[in-house]
Amino acid sequence: MASILVDTGPLVALFDASEQAHNAVVQALANLARTDRLFTSLAVVTEVTHLLDFSVRKQLEFLQWVELGALTIEPITPQDFPALRTLMQRYANLPMDFADATLVLLAERLGSQKILTLDRRDFTVYRTAAGKAFRNLLSP
Repeated sequence: MASILVDTGPLVALFDASEQAHNAVVQALANLARTDRLFTSLAVVTEVTHLLDFSVRKQLEFLQWVELGALTIEPITPQDFPALRTLMQRYANLPMDFADATLVLLAERLGSQKILTLDRRDFTVYRTAAGKAFRNLLSP
């Protein structure tokens, strides 16, 4: 079973058909194996609901989708904050935001560098602690 991390952009595009990347995200999700599991952090969920704030209905659809098990939210605890701060300091020139830092931390925890992101710049630069690059499943 493959673990795939999911960033904010694809989740917003999935629930907002007016987003340019909507069809690409729908297609990418349709192409995943039945055994693939999607993971994210609560920081990403927070960003998604904020960006879907134009429609309470879309926010609720997203939350129900998560509730039904389409997306696993991996916990981030205060014990993770030193590692998150270290990541954000390492990539301060981009800068790396908190949500992105949680995804890099989860990549290390889950042992997966597969990600769905519309952020084509930052996730080409980010590396895990072992120096592994991310593989964006939305890149051509």
